[in-house]
Amino acid sequence: MRILIFGRVGQLGSALSELLLDKHDLVFLDQPEIDLAKIDTIDHHIVKNQPDLVINAAAYTAVDKAESEPDLAHLINASAPSQMAVSCDERHIPFIHFSTDYVFDGRSNHPYTENADVNPEGVYGKTKLAGEHAVAAACRRHVILRTSWLYSHVANNFLKTMLRLAEDKRPLRVVNDQFGSPTFAWDLGSATVAVVNAIESGREDIYGLYHAANSGMTSWYGFAERIFRIHGDIVDLSGIPTSEYPTPAPRPAYSVLSCDRLREVFDFSMPSWEDALSRCLARL
Repeated sequence: MRILIFGRVGQLGSALSELLLDKHDLVFLDQPEIDLAKIDTIDHHIVKNQPDLVINAAAYTAVDKAESEPDLAHLINASAPSQMAVSCDERHIPFIHFSTDYVFDGRSNHPYTENADVNPEGVYGKTKLAGEHAVAAACRRHVILRTSWLYSHVANNFLKTMLRLAEDKRPLRVVNDQFGSPTFAWDLGSATVAVVNAIESGREDIYGLYHAANSGMTSWYGFAERIFRIHGDIVDLSGIPTSEYPTPAPRPAYSVLSCDRLREVFDFSMPSWEDALSRCLARL
């Protein structure tokens, strides 16, 4: 298939460029070729490239900065994917889009299913939820994959930050009362490949919303501790409550995602977060 992918240099775009390259004709669009804040240019690029499938791997992901740039965050996270979905639906092109655990308020104590009530508390989560709703309303053949705590061996993320800070040999304090599932971008990419394969096979029963995150649960402190243990770093690490690390944007205290529907529909199971972390660190 000819696949048009918005977003190339980020974690997910990098994963997709590796995982889809051998089997498909890939066209990537990223800055400076396209500015997703300029919504009126999106349809032109889809028409020009004549894809069989469109994937949106681009997003405004600066969670705290979004609090002071709500309009820009909404443009990129809601308005741009909305236009992609409209353009795809008009041409009967399937569309894959990605969302986030930040659509939940974190007040649950058991894994969120796709049918769980959403209640984002920050601008980032609100704009991503608006994007979900717009895509679902505009494009009949859509797949939305919600994920959580994305990281990889490329780009900026929690893993890379921890390894950089470990080099300073200073004590580190990491939040220990926020719980979720760290997700290796390459595993999210593999889940996406399973969706692409189902679309290519002609299945029409697969469209809708899914959760795709590595299995298991930990805190940011637990994630950091495991990073240092596997990487062999000796770090003076201690856990602190969220109240001691205030941020402009609120974070869900609990955002574990149930991925049962992904497994049932695509016969694809997300690996454990511990296994994923080991594989990621091996690639550094």
